[in-house]
Amino acid sequence: MDIGYIFVVIVVILVSMTLHEAMHGMVAYWLGDHTAKLQGRLSFNPLVHIDPFLTLFLPVILALTGLPIFGGAKPVPFNPYALKFKEWGSALVAIAGPLTNLLLAFVSYGLFAVVHSSGDSFVSSVFATSAIVNLGFFAFNILPFPPLDGSRVAYALAPDFVRRAMERVEQYGLFLVFAIVLIASPILSDVIMFISHFFLNAFSKVFVGI
Repeated sequence: MDIGYIFVVIVVILVSMTLHEAMHGMVAYWLGDHTAKLQGRLSFNPLVHIDPFLTLFLPVILALTGLPIFGGAKPVPFNPYALKFKEWGSALVAIAGPLTNLLLAFVSYGLFAVVHSSGDSFVSSVFATSAIVNLGFFAFNILPFPPLDGSRVAYALAPDFVRRAMERVEQYGLFLVFAIVLIASPILSDVIMFISHFFLNAFSKVFVGI
């Protein structure tokens, strides 16, 4: 495995997840909750957002083994009772992170398409890696399993009895995420690859002819 590729993956992850987590906090702030700001999480310093396992160890291991790259960071705290729009406010805070990754993937793919046509293989490979890594993080985080971001959107749409069940499951927090990664990693990789390929195909149609 090319050490340069791993270095690019790490840099992309640090930038992408910093923006992902900062956007959680910013949307919460815009909706009336100042928790993230008070705890120093409205920051573009990656050190305040890194989770050693989800942000670095897991994605690098996946990159080394050639599997789809995904992961997360330390969740940005917010008070759902201080937000406008109640459950929908929480859903907006949650979805802001994955949508940031999706936007970064889209922009990265567009830059890849432009630079690739010019023949600069290194720069185009950096943008290609950024697109793939961001799609992996987007796909992983929109899964509707507590405490992943997708669960907050599912919570806003779910009936009360499902919400109660999700609240009980969420008590286990990141332990559940670790269990899913360790036990169901082949299925998880297939799901993330399917979602990533769907958006890569969509991006290729947008930038066709460049």
